[in-house]
This record gives sequence, C-alpha cells and structure tokens, in this order.
Amino acid sequence: MIRKNQGILAQLYAASDFAFIQLAFLVSFWLKFYSGWIATDGHLPIQTYFIWSLAYGGISVVLGFFLHLYTPKRKKRFAFEAWKVIQTQVLSLLILISLLFIGKEVHLSREFLALFLIFSIGFLGGYRYWVKVLLKQMREKGYNKQFLLILGAGEVGKRFYDNLLQHPELGYEVVGFLDDYLVRHEVGRYKPILGTVDELETILQGVLIDEVIIALPLAAHEKYGRIIAICEKYGIRTLIIPDFFNYLPARPHFDHFAGMPLINVRDIPLDSLGSRTAKRLFDIVFASAAILVTLPVLMAIAIGIKLTSRGPIIFKQERVGLNRRVFSMYKFRSMRVMSEGESDTQWTTLDDPRKTKFGAFLRKTSLDELPQFFNVLLGHMSVVGPRPERPYFVEQFKERIPKYMIKHHIRPGITGWAQSNGLRGDTSIEDRISYDIFYIENWTFLFDLKIIYKTIWNGFVNRNAY
Repeated sequence: MIRKNQGILAQLYAASDFAFIQLAFLVSFWLKFYSGWIATDGHLPIQTYFIWSLAYGGISVVLGFFLHLYTPKRKKRFAFEAWKVIQTQVLSLLILISLLFIGKEVHLSREFLALFLIFSIGFLGGYRYWVKVLLKQMREKGYNKQFLLILGAGEVGKRFYDNLLQHPELGYEVVGFLDDYLVRHEVGRYKPILGTVDELETILQGVLIDEVIIALPLAAHEKYGRIIAICEKYGIRTLIIPDFFNYLPARPHFDHFAGMPLINVRDIPLDSLGSRTAKRLFDIVFASAAILVTLPVLMAIAIGIKLTSRGPIIFKQERVGLNRRVFSMYKFRSMRVMSEGESDTQWTTLDDPRKTKFGAFLRKTSLDELPQFFNVLLGHMSVVGPRPERPYFVEQFKERIPKYMIKHHIRPGITGWAQSNGLRGDTSIEDRISYDIFYIENWTFLFDLKIIYKTIWNGFVNRNAY
C-alpha cells in the first residue's frame, strides 16, 4: 500500500511537519511568556504570534518539497534526513524574519524565535527518527516490501544479493535473477534464475517488480540501452552496479566536466570547507572542555609518573597525520626511558618488560591518551578520526595493505570508528583500515557523536590495550 502511494505518504509527512511546528510554537510561547523561567516585560497578543507561526509552517512545508525533504528515503540514513530538517527550518526562519521586516512587525521576541527554531528542529527530527525506526521494524517483519530483479548472476550480482541480506531493515526482496549463461546457481542460497536478459520484458509483464538492478559485466554494455528502455516503459526504476565497483568508494560522487558526468573515485565529505570548519570548531570546544574537566586527573597522573619512575612525564613520539605530514603525538609516559629508535620500531606486547607498573594501568585504562587533547587544540589531531601510526610502520603497511594511505586524507583522531568497535592493540590492521575508510567516506557530524558515545559507553578499559 505504501509502495503504491508515495504521494500520499509525502502529504502525510507534510501535514505532520506542519502540526509539529505548531506544537513547537505552543511550547516556545509558554516557555518564553508563561513559564516564569525567562524574564519578560509583556508581549504582543498570542493571535499575532499564531498568525506568524502558521506562516512559518507553510513556508517550511513548501521549502521541504523544494529541498526534497518529502522524497522517499528508504535507502538513506537518518543523518541525511536530519540535515534536511535543519536546512529547511533554518531557511524558513530566515524567510520569516525577512517577512517580519517587510511587514514592520519588529516587536516579536527574538528569544521566542530562537526557541521556536530549536523546538521545531527537535520535534521534527524526533518524530521522524521514531517513524524511521518503526518503518525499519515493520520491514524486518516483512511489511512494506519492495521487490527487485537482478540482471546478472555472476560475482557482482551475487555479492549485491549477499549484501542485501545483511540489511533486512531496508525492506527489499529479490524475486530472482536473469542471466544469459547460467540456468541455475551452483550455490543453493540464491533466488532462482528466471531466464535470460532478453526475456526481461516478459518477466516484467508477469511478476511484480519495483526496481531492476543491472549487475552485468562490461562486455554486456551494448544491452544497457534496451534494458533501460524496457524498464522505463513499465515505470520501473533502474539502477546500475558498475563492473569496476571494487575501485569505487562506498558512496561515489558524480562530478561534471566538459558537459560529461564523471565518477569521482575518492570523494570525501571533509573536503568541503563547511564540513571541515564545523568539525574543527567542535574539536576545539570538545578538547578544551575535556582538558578542564580532567585537569585534576591530569595532575594526579603526572604526580604518579614522577613518583613511580624516572624520566619525563610526557612521552612524545612521531606519528603520520593529515596529508602524510609527521607530527609529535603526546602521551603520558608509561614505559621506562629508551632510545628513540627502539621506541619507534617495536610493538607493545602483553607482558612487555618496558612498561612500568603505573604505566601498565595507564595503558589499560587509556588514561595515557589524555594529553592528545592538546594535539587536538594544536591542530595535529581531531577528537574522532583514524588512529595515527609511526612512520616506520606506515612505510611497511602501505606496501602490503591496499588503500592504507587513504586514512591520511583527514586528521587522525583520539578515537575512531575502528576503536569504538573494539579494533585496538593486537587486532587486524586490514580490518581497522576497512573501518577507517568507511568513516572517511561516510563522515557526518552525527557519526562523530555516535563514535564518541560508543567510546564512552563501551568504557575505556580494553583487553587489547597494552
């Protein structure tokens, strides 16, 4: 039902947005003028505020259609929807302020407008998150499904099928495959091969299909035009998995050059000036707050190091960071003093004799990492990002681990997607790089918050940290 009525669903979303905006108006108005929590010297009649609230709701809904807030988002993450909500509400408020200026309505409370914006974003984001979770649960139970037909039963088609099975919350079901060379699968876990690619139109006439996935080899390129024409004839979406997808990032970006579409092989969200600026500002605020909060701990650790072993409190070690530049990373010293060459070319082991007793405690609890917040303030590191490695090991890893050097496209971090998933210490470098690349290609501000939350929730004690 939902599949056949996307227009109705969009209208329901628009009506819900309008209703929640009016709820935000009521909460903001009460909080500003009647709660007693905020000082006020009187206000315009509520009718005046309500009229402008209705105007704001109308502006928001209209802008939402222009900014694709009401298009289907089954394949999109909630971060995309949250950003669209913020974008729509901020632009709506700017338009409202312009209308207030033109209408010479200059006596509306600015504090009220700020509260109105905050509650509008909060209410819209909150209910949309709840709806998205509810829809995912429904799809996992078999409701609201969409049906796919995969053209190509080779490696690409089977890999897509296997990946799709790992995401039941998307609500897609593969009806079957079409292939010119195979009549059945060698492995029985796949849906059946229904016929050849040339039988596509016959299949579409007899089977309910919502989307066709083209997973054919490059040699079958000449068939694409006919396949797309047949799908468009029956109003069915067509998606193409390029045969060279292994060379592409998880979320490839299309550029335009000389009038031709080009696939950007390595598009990174943090290449955007706005994203870099937002992340940097967050780093400065978070690192400053962390240093102030942990200042007593920092002092206690410094005294503990001095009382338990000879040598400096802070250990500095060269690490490779943004754009392959080398910087000095700070840690509380947890080992006996040794030569620079010895410390730069050896891994730490479980029963490493170089560790002091107090240092072993610091490493196990990750407290030795606290001075890295000063690296964040200096711009060497970020709060969240791939962990930096020593130059000696970088030279080794870049030769034997594919895509290892991609991690240096962004600032390294104190914690990262790999570390928050338990990949620390004596764990697979290949797995860590896989997680790092996923983070780099899928960065959002909400993703950073999720990693920080997971790091704190999982605790700082790790059995692989030694």
